[in-house]
Amino acid sequence: MSTTLSSINLNRFAVFVAVVEAGSLTRAASRLGIAKTMVSAHLQRLETEIGASLLVRTTRRLHLTEAGEMFYEAARIIVREAEEAVNAIGQSANNPRGTLRITAPVDYGATVIAPLAIAMQQRYPALKIDLLTGDRLFDLIAEGIDVAIRLGRLADSTLQAVQLGRVEEWLVAAPGVLPAKIKTTSPKDLTDLPFIGLSILPRPTTWRFERDGQSKQTVTFSASFTVNTAHAARAAVLAGGGLAVLPDFSIAQDVEEGRLVRVLPKWKLPGGGIFAVYPMAKFRPQKIRVFVDALKAEIEQSGRGVSRVR
Repeated sequence: MSTTLSSINLNRFAVFVAVVEAGSLTRAASRLGIAKTMVSAHLQRLETEIGASLLVRTTRRLHLTEAGEMFYEAARIIVREAEEAVNAIGQSANNPRGTLRITAPVDYGATVIAPLAIAMQQRYPALKIDLLTGDRLFDLIAEGIDVAIRLGRLADSTLQAVQLGRVEEWLVAAPGVLPAKIKTTSPKDLTDLPFIGLSILPRPTTWRFERDGQSKQTVTFSASFTVNTAHAARAAVLAGGGLAVLPDFSIAQDVEEGRLVRVLPKWKLPGGGIFAVYPMAKFRPQKIRVFVDALKAEIEQSGRGVSRVR
């Protein structure tokens, strides 16, 4: 007897997709908010309903069967499009609801996104926000992420993106780090001073400066100390460790309050964009639109980098 769609519980599609993407029954149960035994029962019943084995379970991990790989690709699309349609129809601008999963770089997530997320949850009690910070590129589809905030320059991809603003990069130091007698008319005058490099960059000590759109200099500093996050670099430069190039959002208050000083502020660094990145979709849930609008308003209110965004 052939399997028909009417004989299959479509809720089990969502459970199966969650298990594959989470990599374990335990993590899938946590994501779905149900018991692990319920997840296991759904999987067993789904395999019975469609008449095929989808997963091979060992003590350490799950493996998709050949049938499971084929079924996952179809089920993933069905589940995502159903969720998007329900969210788009069922939500209103005044009451976004559900779970919004966001990723952002560690420092931007802590400095900008986390406070914004708390303000949004206070305004929209039915909205739950799951913020994942990290400097790696998250797989939005596999990890069930609604929107990623990325800084810099985007690589080509099949994802959709919209630019919300710009990040400026500033050369900074603690007061007193620059010797009083040093000549500081161009970046090349600073190459012998200690420099704090950000090791996650491809060339952490080499920077291109430009002044008035005409004078250009590419400078390689002497790295005395390297770190892997801008947060750690900020702590090191505040401690007097040397010069550093840091994003404006992380140090603007330090500069305003005199804990740091901008060095050669007339010489500009490349900077980069602030982007909201999404999986390709026919429908954009209201919870995403509300968040992106709130972040854009926050960027505009900060007054930095807005003039170059159209």
